[in-house]
Amino acid sequence: MKSKITGINRTLFELETGILIFGIICQPFMLLPEDKAGCSAGLWLGILLAAASAFHMWRSLDRALDLEENQAVKTMGLNNVFRYCFIVTAFALIAISGIGNPLSAFLGIMSLKASAYMHFITRKISAKIYGEEILPPLVEEPANGQDR
Repeated sequence: MKSKITGINRTLFELETGILIFGIICQPFMLLPEDKAGCSAGLWLGILLAAASAFHMWRSLDRALDLEENQAVKTMGLNNVFRYCFIVTAFALIAISGIGNPLSAFLGIMSLKASAYMHFITRKISAKIYGEEILPPLVEEPANGQDR
């Protein structure tokens, strides 16, 4: 299983792990309202949307890095619009169908942002699975700001 996990991009793994942790932390609070099932369903639908969005962002960035600058900017913009339209459509379907609570679905999609803030936690989890990350040496600039 470790080889399967380490085959995933490390940054994507950290983001997805943070999304899952956020969902687990929020789940007990979904049992407080009267509509427990609707709130829980909405939360986990939002979590799934966040996970899909994270994967789409990673894939879009990965593909855009192979393009020329102008084409990369256009491609990323198009992918962003696609992702936002997908999320809005999913929210509309959740609200219209009544499958889950739209507010808890919004909380679930916000796990994408919360996961970015939990980077210091997910980095530790990733270090245990992937091992310590070896970074290239930093390039030092001259102290006085002049090139020598």
